[in-house]
Amino acid sequence: MTDRSILRPRDAFRVSLVGLKTRTTRAILSALGITIGIASMVAVLGLSESSKSDLISSLDRLGTNLLVVEAGGGIGFGSGTLAETAETMVSRIGPAESVAAVGSVDANVFRTDLVPSSRSGGLSVKVASPALLETLGGEMSEGRFIADAPDPLPVVVVGSVAADRLGIAGVEGSASLWVEDQWFGVIGIMEPLELAADLDRSVLMTEATAEALFDYEGIPESLYIRASPEYIDDVINVLPATADPENPDQVLVARPTDALEARAAAEGAFTALFLGLGLVALVVGGVGVANVMVISVLERRGEIGLRRALGATRRHVAVQFLGEALLLASVGGLAGVALGAGVTAVYSATRGWATLVPGIAIWGGLVASLLIGGVAGLYPARRAARMAPTEALRAS
Repeated sequence: MTDRSILRPRDAFRVSLVGLKTRTTRAILSALGITIGIASMVAVLGLSESSKSDLISSLDRLGTNLLVVEAGGGIGFGSGTLAETAETMVSRIGPAESVAAVGSVDANVFRTDLVPSSRSGGLSVKVASPALLETLGGEMSEGRFIADAPDPLPVVVVGSVAADRLGIAGVEGSASLWVEDQWFGVIGIMEPLELAADLDRSVLMTEATAEALFDYEGIPESLYIRASPEYIDDVINVLPATADPENPDQVLVARPTDALEARAAAEGAFTALFLGLGLVALVVGGVGVANVMVISVLERRGEIGLRRALGATRRHVAVQFLGEALLLASVGGLAGVALGAGVTAVYSATRGWATLVPGIAIWGGLVASLLIGGVAGLYPARRAARMAPTEALRAS
């Protein structure tokens, strides 16, 4: 038989839990800092992953092999223009899977002929190739796109933003527009074009219609090219000389998806910044736990002295107060993980994203909270353990 005092893990848990239950409000408030810090970190990682997943889905759906050719300004040459035969010449590039040209018509578009000419609504009139929608990976919201075969009456296709501004909800019936003293029938409304947002604010017509009714010379302002992904760099290198052999320096080649990839990189930088802010909040929460535990030690000197007088060792006292700090931190960590995941789910749902909370955010949050709790409770636990029983009872 031995006189050695034993504190089993189950008993240590119960003693620590009782210590927190007797001061419930204080325990909740001290755990709140941990909750906020963990929730911030989980939400930042979850929203970052959800946003990145949506961006990757968009890139997969739209493809990274779309190129845009536009006329630029060469050194000493002023503003350039693409050649009238640019679309035909570019279409002869072997890896070019599809090519579509877009030109501009100097005209205003209105819902009726009664609208003042000064209220154009910032909309433009464009000339488009029938292959434009397929090249951009776009879709129609209503009706159909312009085709090679001429329509019996002048017709146009309307971009998504232009349709909203003009008050066109559909193409059924007699939907029509007044374009520069001429009525046009509306045969289709496009879905938003992610890779050519300027066309969302445009009204599109065929080249034949533009040449017949307006002073259109057939010179495109932009070319959209879908190229074989494995030859994309080779196509970029030959496009300027192909689109304008005489002045290749006046031709600009861009890849619209580069903007999406740059946005992903920018979001990664912001993620690191917000993670840092979440870590600061977590450290502040840990300081709050340490402060509460120090006050608790001072208030419970009588309890400490009594336990020591009844046979509890310094290690037992230290385990009790360290256990209380770990319980506080773990409760705060669990609440923070749940809150962060909830924020991610709600915000992702409002943006139409798939909700993704990485495992590192969940397990990392719990481990971080336990580490913070352990560090925060170490000093109060050692201070409680070093109290002499007689001094603790006398001070109580």
